[in-house]
Amino acid sequence: MSVVIHHNPECGTSRNVLAIIKASGAAPEVIEYLKTGWTRPQLLALFAAAGLTPRTALRTTKSPARDLGLLDPAVSDDRVLTAMLAHPILVDRPIVCTPKGVRLCRPSETVLDLLDSLPPGPLAKEDGTPLIDAEGNRLV
Repeated sequence: MSVVIHHNPECGTSRNVLAIIKASGAAPEVIEYLKTGWTRPQLLALFAAAGLTPRTALRTTKSPARDLGLLDPAVSDDRVLTAMLAHPILVDRPIVCTPKGVRLCRPSETVLDLLDSLPPGPLAKEDGTPLIDAEGNRLV
């Protein structure tokens, strides 16, 4: 299965999602978008495939969104998108692409719906929250 994750290694949710993908046996292509940045066509395609808008994909915490005035509902999607190109941290993460679809995987267990098979259990998030039990049953 082809899996691409737009990843920030400093983000716990992104690390959890990457660990789940790897535990499932997939070898994902990892794109560290803070290093590579985004292009307008790339973001528009990802958002369209995931059913997102720039506003719904905007990271509002731990980002410069407030300082840039992007939290005002009157700000256009085009202005949010332009800011995302200049400040890649504004895009919420991780975004995962597989043949089953594209999703913003928050919470991290959202990625389970995009995988061909569940990882073997038991499996838990970094914080200890169980996701899959020892028998391989999904808990969330």
